[in-house]
Amino acid sequence: MSRTELLPRWRLILSRTMRQAWVRAALYCTGGVLAALLAWRFQFLVPEDFALRVGADAVGNVLGILASSMLTVTTFSLTVLVNALGSASSGVTPRATTLWSEDRRAHNALATFLGAFMFSIVGIIALSTRIYGPGGRLVLLGATVVVIGLIVVTLLRWMQQLTRFGRVGETIRLVEKAAASALRARRDRPHLGGAPPAPAGRQPRPVFPDRIGYVQHVDVSALARVLGEGDTVLDVAVLPGAFVHPATPLAWVGLDMDAACLDRVRDAFLVEHDRSWEQDPRFGLSVLAEIGSRSLPPTAADYGTAIAVIGAGLRVLSNWVPEPGQVAPEPEYPRIRVPALSSGDLIEDFFHPLAREGAGIVQVPVRLQKALAALVSLSPEQFGGPARRASAHVAEHAALALAVPSERALVEALTLR
Repeated sequence: MSRTELLPRWRLILSRTMRQAWVRAALYCTGGVLAALLAWRFQFLVPEDFALRVGADAVGNVLGILASSMLTVTTFSLTVLVNALGSASSGVTPRATTLWSEDRRAHNALATFLGAFMFSIVGIIALSTRIYGPGGRLVLLGATVVVIGLIVVTLLRWMQQLTRFGRVGETIRLVEKAAASALRARRDRPHLGGAPPAPAGRQPRPVFPDRIGYVQHVDVSALARVLGEGDTVLDVAVLPGAFVHPATPLAWVGLDMDAACLDRVRDAFLVEHDRSWEQDPRFGLSVLAEIGSRSLPPTAADYGTAIAVIGAGLRVLSNWVPEPGQVAPEPEYPRIRVPALSSGDLIEDFFHPLAREGAGIVQVPVRLQKALAALVSLSPEQFGGPARRASAHVAEHAALALAVPSERALVEALTLR
């Protein structure tokens, strides 16, 4: 149950909430406030004459400088983040903005700067109310030095991050990482912890959703709790990433299931307006293909980005190949039958858009053919048939789009047979 695709819904929602920028910023602000107030609590441990000798009264000036500078730096960092999101949305793909908005390095920088600002403000207010004696001001000065050290380290990391923030290459890397993680998780649990569909067919009664959107998550453990003890079987009809409406079956159940249980089955499917990354590896491959397609005519003329995307897609798809000695896992919920992802769908999601948009630039179909040949070499069992069909598709598009006979011949020579 530690894997993303097996998380209960409440843990998935909690995980998504913790990735939001405001959560980390709120925690750091709370820490800054507590750090400023703890100086009052420990001021009695510092001898008064010692505090006067080391110049504890200077802390007020330092806090004033820190407060004004941290407000400026926080505003600047927020501007950079907003501009990066806009750049990724317009120049790469809007689907990648969620990855940038959840970037931990940006969150840490913003939270550190905002937490330091709150620390400074609370410290200045506390000094104005004269709750600190000389010992308290010395403790506050020591805490201020520690905070300044954290700010310097964060600024150095943030400067390095700014050189890559929102760039096309970094966006490709983020999407590749998310897609590869989702695909590895599905490779290790091809049926989300359930069992393969039965050859004899599905259960007779469909369960329909009450809203229109994309299935983001299937809580298989919740479905198992609905079934309880006994021999009742449930067939999952849709996988995460599927677009559903009130006439699309989510699952098939037995005729003896009452209305309350049907509602619990429906609630186990999280349906939202957009696709998500956790349980939907096809989404990551589609986003990669979209990035590559947008770099090609008529939108742009940057086939180098398309070639970089093809390499990223090949690395992602290589995660679909089982590890040496890996065996199919035993079903954790044998009475929940879940269909597996198709290798053909994975290849089609990634290669077909690029084959269509890049057909007129010979470098793109050539690289697509080489990538497909590499997949077949990695695993003929997984990719043999789908890769050959995709290779013929690439060659068909290239034959129509390429005007030079020698270029058409080059792509045809690379076509898988």
